[in-house]
Amino acid sequence: MKIKLLCCLAVLTLSACTKSSTGRNQIMLFSDNELNKMGAQSFDEMKQSQKISQDTLLNNYVYCVADKITANVPADVHKGAWEVIVFDSKQVNAFALPGGKIGVYTGILNVAENQHQLAAIIGHEVGHVIEHHSNERMSANFASQIAVSSAQVLLAANNVENKGLWMAGLGLGVQYGLIMPYSRSHESEADIIGQNLMAKSGFLPKGAITLWENMAKVSKGAPPEFLSTHPSNSTRISDLTRNLPKAQQYYSSSNTPNCVKPNK
Repeated sequence: MKIKLLCCLAVLTLSACTKSSTGRNQIMLFSDNELNKMGAQSFDEMKQSQKISQDTLLNNYVYCVADKITANVPADVHKGAWEVIVFDSKQVNAFALPGGKIGVYTGILNVAENQHQLAAIIGHEVGHVIEHHSNERMSANFASQIAVSSAQVLLAANNVENKGLWMAGLGLGVQYGLIMPYSRSHESEADIIGQNLMAKSGFLPKGAITLWENMAKVSKGAPPEFLSTHPSNSTRISDLTRNLPKAQQYYSSSNTPNCVKPNK
């Protein structure tokens, strides 16, 4: 049984290896069609369960920025229009899902002071979709479940004492050694992809740095980076600053949009 489980994991892993646009190794076990369907279903459920903003000016502002960003997303990522919803919530959050879905919470507009900073947010979230991070995370979770199952079979077959303690340790190892660093690498990659994307769309790439400086002010008391699924604000600011010269090459002031943030 343990051999079958391990062989299954090995075959799946080897058959699903690819690389991200930044050259990072990826394992993706699910098809784009599966991810698109799951993204659409999740988005529909959120639209049913959460309050949607009816503020026309605010919606138009978010649509303006999102339209400029998504116009520069490769066609092989999503063809056609993107669906953008502004959720009326104090959450400082936004997201993008496979299948061309973007959600922005009104709370994050208190942190993003202008169109450039909002573009950094949307660019980052769309960056997750461009790099297939949802597929990677699901694949990593699936692979870790197979690994844990294999370990359970192995411990049982060898009559190992304190199996519960061993399994608890393995669970922590998977969480802090695989899932969290994996997620942090996704966030860092989406930051860079998003900064380049916003620059191509006519937004000032320095806005991404200012955004995370603002985020640092409102996220005091965040856990240490090694215990978090996200990089620290200082790490993100450092990475974005280092990438700024490259992103600046994509930027043209003649292409700058005029998405006006409405007054409160």
